Amino acid sequence: MGRLNGKVAIVTGGSQGMGAATARLFAAEGAKVVIGDVVEDKGQALAAEIGAAARFSKLDVRSEADWAAIVATATEAFGTVDILINNAAVVHFTAIEELKVEDAERVLSINVIGTMLGAKHIAPVMTKAGRGVIINISSVDGLRGCNGLPIYTASKWAVRGLTKSLAMELGPRGVRVCSVHPGGVNTQMGNPMGATGADLNRGYERVPLQRIGEPEEIARASLFLASDEASYISGAELAVDGGWTAGYYQPVLPGAPAGLGV
Repeated sequence: MGRLNGKVAIVTGGSQGMGAATARLFAAEGAKVVIGDVVEDKGQALAAEIGAAARFSKLDVRSEADWAAIVATATEAFGTVDILINNAAVVHFTAIEELKVEDAERVLSINVIGTMLGAKHIAPVMTKAGRGVIINISSVDGLRGCNGLPIYTASKWAVRGLTKSLAMELGPRGVRVCSVHPGGVNTQMGNPMGATGADLNRGYERVPLQRIGEPEEIARASLFLASDEASYISGAELAVDGGWTAGYYQPVLPGAPAGLGV
């Protein structure tokens, strides 16, 4: 408890899923939290649930006006912004031959330009304070390729590269920038059919931990990076994926020791 005492955080895509888990955890650890999202009813309800330590501000991450408004909400209510969690994102499945420009533009504008705008609008506040942390939520697909997800994968690689560029640019001002790379997570995006029980982990047999992740597990990774415990970490990428990017298990060769693949 209290790992973020005295700090103020903005969490985008904060009304549900990983964003909501992050907002709850940060508040429990002593932070004041501003929840930004286009889903207003859930965002308002979450802010009310958290109480005096939270505010909600409507945020379409593609809108500079919305970014200016959420930064103003945070600074007017709580004085400053110490942490930005760029979590808002969308996914889109398509074969490359069926790609539509409007779909690509939507995904890239939210996942990439939205993240850029967050950094643009928060950098002056953090620069003035001489400190701050920006955590960009990328994906396991920002560390590898993924069949059927060309637009989303491209966007998450872009977030990974953007993170490193921002770490170089903002580091001399006392601002740390890192990326978090979730694997499969039990959210509306990661579990769209709402599977439960034995069905929940179906398809994860080849991931080393053999299960889907929970939103709170991603939130705890962000908590560490946002805390002073990570004060000398910047430009880093943290995979929170059950070992997914460590490699895939292969069929065991006849007579080979257990666990030894092709």
